[in-house]
Amino acid sequence: MTDQSNPLPFDSFMNPSLGKYTKIYRDSIENPEKFYEDAGWVLDWYSKWETIIDRTGEPYYRWYVNGKLNISYNAVDRHANGPRRNKAAYIWVDEKGNEKIVTYRGLYRRVNALAKALLEMGVKKGDRIAIYMPMIIEEPVAMLASARIGAVFTVIFSGFGAEAIADRINDCGAKLVITADGGYRRGKFIPLKETVDKALEHTKTVESVIVVKHTGQPVSMTEGRDYWYSDVINDKEEVEPERMDSNDPLFILYTSGTTGKPKGVVHGTGGYGVWVANTMKWAFDPQETDRWWCAADIGWITGHSYIVFAPLILGLTSIIYEGSLDYPGPDQVWKIISYYEVDILYTSPTAIRSLMKYGDEYPKSHNLSSLRVLGSVGEPINPVAWEWYYEKIGNSQCPIIDTYWQTETGGFVISPVTGIGTTLLKPGSATLPLPGIDPVILKQDGGEAAPGEKGLLFLRKPWPGMMIGLNNDDKKYRTLYFGRGKDGYYTGDYAIKDKDGYYWLLGRADEVLKVSGHRIGTVEVEDALLSTGLVAEAGVFGKPHQIKGESIVSFVVLKSDSRMEPSVDAIKEKVRQKFGPLLVPDEVHIVGSLPKTRSGKIMRRIIKAVYQNDIPGDLTTLESEASVDEIKEAIDKFRNEMDGN
Repeated sequence: MTDQSNPLPFDSFMNPSLGKYTKIYRDSIENPEKFYEDAGWVLDWYSKWETIIDRTGEPYYRWYVNGKLNISYNAVDRHANGPRRNKAAYIWVDEKGNEKIVTYRGLYRRVNALAKALLEMGVKKGDRIAIYMPMIIEEPVAMLASARIGAVFTVIFSGFGAEAIADRINDCGAKLVITADGGYRRGKFIPLKETVDKALEHTKTVESVIVVKHTGQPVSMTEGRDYWYSDVINDKEEVEPERMDSNDPLFILYTSGTTGKPKGVVHGTGGYGVWVANTMKWAFDPQETDRWWCAADIGWITGHSYIVFAPLILGLTSIIYEGSLDYPGPDQVWKIISYYEVDILYTSPTAIRSLMKYGDEYPKSHNLSSLRVLGSVGEPINPVAWEWYYEKIGNSQCPIIDTYWQTETGGFVISPVTGIGTTLLKPGSATLPLPGIDPVILKQDGGEAAPGEKGLLFLRKPWPGMMIGLNNDDKKYRTLYFGRGKDGYYTGDYAIKDKDGYYWLLGRADEVLKVSGHRIGTVEVEDALLSTGLVAEAGVFGKPHQIKGESIVSFVVLKSDSRMEPSVDAIKEKVRQKFGPLLVPDEVHIVGSLPKTRSGKIMRRIIKAVYQNDIPGDLTTLESEASVDEIKEAIDKFRNEMDGN
């Protein structure tokens, strides 16, 4: 069970009183029109909205109705034409240490140049553009240029293969693709243009492809369709931003599609911009001189919201890193933080656990004193990783902003809020709802869960950053997210609210195990394994059991600084001593690595599929396919031992 102990005393840098937060939160719930009226002015508008929210099409909500704006203008122009014109918008760095710094004025010129090229190639307001690129400056430029002319973009994570690209292009009807000759990951060349070529063999809507010459590797160019980026742009041209309605679509982002067809989540312009900019202010309280590093990939919602739109709207300086966080050495992250004097680091619990396994010597060898705030994103952070992050990386001085949100929510919905005076923190808890967010945890029978009781998490009130629909799938939007009517938006997550009102996320509801009549989240078991002090990473799933209903199967990576390799029995005994028999896995398999995406998420579905001798599906997003072979070897060894007995 997740530890719900007393909060740590962060009096030195956070207001321990709930007073300010409570007032703001209460006002947002009791008088949302006034609250969101004030919040809307984080953006510049060509013309003000008529009403804050239109509920007539529920569960489709319209925000800042008939307000006119352009999010590219808000992210670029208003800084490029003001006192921030020579401030760095982005500092790009790669695994080799190559560096590129782009000011707001430089970003403005790049965005205008590409926007002009898109117009000259026949792209119009409402057309769809697919972006498949490495982590380079031209990726946010492509997003901002699309938004400038009113084209709807879909960024496709550069780890996806040709089939996944084709599926997304066909679903959204993309007219143009922006890609690069390739990228680098762990020193290896990734042939992006070649992958696009394969994908386009199965599409019909794409008329043109723009290719950035990033690596200099030779690629095939189709005459009349493919154009070099450098040949089509003219940096002397300026393009007047399209005046967009607040509820015009801004982008489509496809979920990973681990079960069934990927969902094309559509986000609007005004409400999304208001939400991501405000949530970043509320949660992290960034300062004018801060250097912000969101160590995610732009291809996911975290990168959209908190590498591109929110930091730029707020006029911040961001780090963009192309590469793996532990390559060419285990200290790569700490080296970058030290060299660029990063103030705020925002990364995933999986990344934290991966770096933990190398031990404490690597962060100790670099000066991390510039760090003021640490953030966590992507999945619940277990208390062991939380405490290591706080003590070893933040020197017991930095608050940890554990953010809970989803692709569909657009931005944070439950999180500590250093910018508006939060309560004290509890290791492993996402803490309290952000202003305007009204969560409720419901039991299977529909009744509200008592404090400390597990249940399904719903958000009862709409908020500006929520998606405006699913591309080409009204039925799924209504049934999957709003099928229970009055309960509001269904997150699909399993959670607990403790007696102090703090929220503890326990993973996806479809990953909840039922063991001997008890409902147990996979995250709870993984937390228990990590809490032994012997395990660095864990992946857990359930398999059918005649008596218990399900039994718990786990694959673990040991901590590299252990004095000796602990036995499976030792790991189980540690879990039993700390958490009781219910969370003790029936099987513990020790491996050298777990299958993870390049964005750092452990792929439990792949582990389970390999265990069950099923086809694991698309492996193109994995950091290393060798991890799958390790799982197979561990299973074969286990089964051979069982047969021998």
